[in-house]
Amino acid sequence: MTTMNDKIKSIDDVKPILATIKNNGKKIIFTNGCFDLLHIGHIRYLNECKKAGDILVIGINTDESIKQNKGDLRPITPLAERCELLAALEMVDFVVPFNEKTPADIIKTLKPDVLIKGADYSLDNIVGKDDVLSWGGSVFTIPLIKGKSTKNIIRKIVDLYNE
Repeated sequence: MTTMNDKIKSIDDVKPILATIKNNGKKIIFTNGCFDLLHIGHIRYLNECKKAGDILVIGINTDESIKQNKGDLRPITPLAERCELLAALEMVDFVVPFNEKTPADIIKTLKPDVLIKGADYSLDNIVGKDDVLSWGGSVFTIPLIKGKSTKNIIRKIVDLYNE
């Protein structure tokens, strides 16, 4: 049985594991995000991602990377806790932190067969799309769950606090 800590890997540690898995004919799925406040939208999204192949790898932004993308007030939840929460999910096979602003480097390194993002991204704006397509992979989006987002949760908490 795989434990949560076995699922949380560095890029260097997971690369040879994924290479072996691919050599055995399994399809690697990659998605990425902050996963700051885990919610039902994330769960449904990750379940859909898992249906696209065999091994689901999540690239997760480090705290520093989130600050670059979302400002100094984020993340709400520190990286170690976000990784542990994702690793606890049955559909997730590996959680791999990355420190860059975008997942371009991790995608080029891990060479997934499938790259998936939420439908808040257009296909033309998905980082790594051209790379994945260049080695014969596929790229697509999954519809979002209306009204389910970290931003909406934060707004609701702020509104409740300000009442």
